[in-house]
Parts: sequence; C-alpha cells; structure tokens
Amino acid sequence: MHLCVYGMQCTSVIMASRKHLEYLINLSFTLINLTVPVFQSPGSASFGMSVFNLGNAIMGSGILGLAYAMANTGIAMFVILLVAVAIFSLYSVHLLLKTANEGGSLVYEQLGYKAFGIPGKLAASCCITMQNFGAMASYLYIVKYELPIVIKAFLDSNNNSWYTNGDYLVLIVTVAIILPLSLLKNLGYLGYTSGFSLLCMVFFVIVVIYKKFQIPCPLPENFINITVNVSQPQVNTTDEECCKPKYFIFNSQTVYAVPILTFAFVCHPAILPMYEELKDRSRRKMQNVANVSFLGMFVMYLLAALFGYLTFNEAVEPELLHTYSKVYSFDVVLLIVRFAVLIAVTLTVPVVLFPVSIPAHLQLLCASKDFSWPRHICITVALLVCVNILVIFVPTIRDIFGFIGASAAAMLIFILPSAFYIKLVKKESMKSVQKIGATLFLIMGFMVMISSMALIIADWIHNAGSSDEHADGH
Repeated sequence: MHLCVYGMQCTSVIMASRKHLEYLINLSFTLINLTVPVFQSPGSASFGMSVFNLGNAIMGSGILGLAYAMANTGIAMFVILLVAVAIFSLYSVHLLLKTANEGGSLVYEQLGYKAFGIPGKLAASCCITMQNFGAMASYLYIVKYELPIVIKAFLDSNNNSWYTNGDYLVLIVTVAIILPLSLLKNLGYLGYTSGFSLLCMVFFVIVVIYKKFQIPCPLPENFINITVNVSQPQVNTTDEECCKPKYFIFNSQTVYAVPILTFAFVCHPAILPMYEELKDRSRRKMQNVANVSFLGMFVMYLLAALFGYLTFNEAVEPELLHTYSKVYSFDVVLLIVRFAVLIAVTLTVPVVLFPVSIPAHLQLLCASKDFSWPRHICITVALLVCVNILVIFVPTIRDIFGFIGASAAAMLIFILPSAFYIKLVKKESMKSVQKIGATLFLIMGFMVMISSMALIIADWIHNAGSSDEHADGH
C-alpha cells in the first residue's frame, strides 16, 4: 500500500517535472526568438551583386551638387569632409548591422519600435519618408532644369515658349508619366532602372572629366553656346586669378557642404533588406559589401566634384549638369547624358514614391484595413502634388540638398543607428569603448543636424532680406 502510494507520488512528480521541463523549453525558445534575429530566407544575392545593388542605393542626384560643395569649401576642405562623411557612414552601417543582429529584426522601422516603441517607429518612418520625398524633389528638379535644354536642342530654338518652361514641363511629366506608373500596385519591373541610373551617372562622370580638357578657363565672352564642331577661340587671359583652384574657402554657402555630402551618402534604409538577401550572410560579409560600395562611390564623387570644379571654378551651379548650358547650346555628348539622366530620374520617381505611399496607408494611416484603390490614388496624388509644389516654388536644388541632408539624412546616418545601438545591444556584448563611441557619434549627429539647420535657415533669412532690399532699391 505504501509502495502504491509512493509509486503514485513518484508518477505525479515525474509528470509535474515533465510539464515543468516542457514549460522551460518553450520559454527558452521564446526568449531565443526575442533576442536572436530570425532570417526567413537563406538569401541568394552574391557578393558582387550586393555591391552593385548597394552602389545603386547610394548613388543618386546628390552627385550633381558635389562640385558646388567643393566650389564653396575648397579642394582640401572638401576632401577632408568627403573622407569624414564616408567613414562616418560606414561606421553607421556597422552599428546598424550589429543592432539588427542583437535586436532580431531586419526592418529599419521595426528596430525603432523595439528600441523606443511607437515614437521610435514613427521617427524612423518619418525620416525615411522625408529622405524619399527629398530624393523625388531632386529628381523632378533635374527634369525642371534639363528637359527645357533638351527640347531647345532638338527644336534648334532659344525661344521661351510654354513648352520650354521648366515648371510646366514638370507638371506634364508628372501627370503623363510618373502618376500612371505610381498608381500601379507592383513596380518590380521598374527596379532595373536603378542599374540604368548608376550607368548614367558613371557616363556622366566620364563626360565631366572629358569636358574639363575641352572648356578653357576663363571663359571668353564669345565662347558661350558653341558647338563641338566649331573651333574654340583664343582664351581670354585677362582674369587668370579666377582659374586658380583654391584649397580652403569659407563663405555663406559653405554651410551646405556637409548636408550635400550626407544627402549623397545616405543609403541606410536599404542596408538591412540587402543584408537579408545576401548569400551566406554574416555581419562581416555585409560590412565588406558596404566597404567596397562606399569606396567605389567615394571615387566617383571625388572625380565628379574635382573635375566639375576645375572646369567652372567659382561659376559652378548647384546642379553641375545645368552649368554646361552656359557653354554649349547643342553638344551631342552632353545631350546624350541629359537624355539618359532624364529617362533614369523620371522612371526612378515612382520607385522612390512606392515605399512611401503604400506603407503610409497600410501601416500608419489604416493598419487594420485592406488595400484600397481609392485611398491609394488619393495618397499618391497628394504626395505628387506636394512634391511638385516644392519643386516649383523652392528656388534651387541646393535648398533641397541642404534641408534634407541636414535633417532626414543626418538622422538616418548619425542619430538613429547610434540610438538604436545604445538601446538594443546588450551590455555584456558591448565593450565600454564601443558604447562611448556610439554615444559620441550620437552627440555628434545632433550637433551636425542642429548647427547645419540653424546656419541654413540663417542663410535663407539673409537671402530673403537681401532680395527685399534689392527690390526696394529698384
């Protein structure tokens, strides 16, 4: 009897222990799922393809403003800033990859949610939206600047009719091409335009280098609007001082240099999706992908800025390609570059708009509802209207580069990755030096953003006051 009772007690103890063990196992797997990133797909992108894709993500319209940045900082100061921003961007990628591994997510906004809840997710979403919004505006600025020149070249006319007005052309291109493409629910086939855009920019850099040795400095008065088939006149040597390159320059436009560079290097929302697609992925391998891509873009940026600046010196405009219109009214090579760039940026706008419009109303505005065509159309039209208003009424593309580079780009490169890293990475896996470095990087990000925004706004106020005084004087 005692044996039976003892056996029943043993059986109950064993059953309880088994349930307790199963509970501990389930709990351990739950904790593992919360702390270790779960990668659903093995990844299929090779190292070379990942380098190319990341280069596509980095390269954009920012390359057109780098010569202007060099013209207002000098060659030596620009190189220092270019190296610094490239290194800081790579360090930011390092923080982002480690945070993704520790935080268990390969979505930028989800890392923000895990770190700071809803405010963190909203901050990441708003910064990505602002960056894409600025990219779309810069692309449409290129249409506004370059399409009138292409039309005048084809018509062999310099008249200022409505069909050569940049504002009208932006509206026509938006309604006739960009809006129909943006309303599609799937834009997978337009993904190839990113590779085409990169090839266009490589061709653009080659042409910038080539034209440096064709255009004399200083530009004689009768050199304006020549064709390549006309012999070049004798160079006017009365003002050689303007042709001497300067190495350190400080003026009111120098404040735009760092924002332009951050705008040109920001690609961080694309890092995590590419990490997920990388074959045999590891944090070290993805970091090497970033190193190679950033090195390639660094070389292209330096060549475009240097030879663009040496060609026009202080006369370079915020959009380098448009500066050549001072010299050539019709040039076959430049016309090909302009036409290719126009096609690339026009087809890229729907691709950039797509992740802003679709997630905007699926996740933020109406997360509990299914996809709705009327809602999708309204949001897409509203976004394109806002972008067009910005392009028509903001004076230059420099202001877009400056504002977005100082705000959204600074947040995506400096502030958010370091803040996520400090919050999500475990103390036991973070060395004190790493934490100090991330903290200093966060502080530096706030300093860059606040100082750049303050100086840019001060320059806007100063320019507005000067314009009012000039108008009153007349």
